[in-house]
Amino acid sequence: MNKEGKIGVFDSGIGGVTVLKEMVKLLPKENYIYYSDSKNNPYGDKTDIEIKQLCDNIVQHLIQENCKVIVIACNTASSKAAQYLREKYPFLPFIAIEPAYKMVHDFAYDKPTLVMATKGTIASEKFNLLLEKYDNHKTYLLPCIGLADRIEQGNRQEIKKYLLDNIGKYKGKAENIVLGCTHYPLVQKEIEEILGKVQFFNGAPSLAKHLKEVLEEKHLLNQGEGKIEFEDSQGLEQKEKRFFEILREL
Repeated sequence: MNKEGKIGVFDSGIGGVTVLKEMVKLLPKENYIYYSDSKNNPYGDKTDIEIKQLCDNIVQHLIQENCKVIVIACNTASSKAAQYLREKYPFLPFIAIEPAYKMVHDFAYDKPTLVMATKGTIASEKFNLLLEKYDNHKTYLLPCIGLADRIEQGNRQEIKKYLLDNIGKYKGKAENIVLGCTHYPLVQKEIEEILGKVQFFNGAPSLAKHLKEVLEEKHLLNQGEGKIEFEDSQGLEQKEKRFFEILREL
């Protein structure tokens, strides 16, 4: 591994752009390659074995792309495959996103909390251990089946209807919102329109700080110009266009 190597970032779609934004903010001189697996999106309804195999295939591709570190910017993939990948590729640092539930414990413990995540994340052992350790006993768990897919497709009317139907009942009940999928920060505004003024928690800024620490510790910080490449498993040009549009907006 060398300093000029790329930072590989992957997600089941383009939602991980919300993670990449925080990384670029903190590490603008790094070279990034972002892999969107739209062919297999969403991951939330797949078995653990399927998710591990999909992630393994992506990692093998990113290794060929000369990646010095890999960021798993998908909560479902992180909870289901991170440990497996670390064991299989011990020479390669993996940085995995996690639902920011511990942040609620640290900053707003006594307030009622709504955790929005995929069905796979909420059912995962990793998340349940986190919940058991930091539970404020005022927490609602909401598996948002199909929300990431709607955000991926970008139909604003469908997104608003979905949110109204699924989170409307939490208005006045939840003050903290844990965004447990990297797609969800893209609809923060719409969530706030329904729930009113709430406090959002999202794991991306903490991940970016951890990534910087790992690169410093391993003497892998780059001092180049910083480039961002994008790949999609279906080769969809509209995904690439939307990815860079969102990246500019954030």
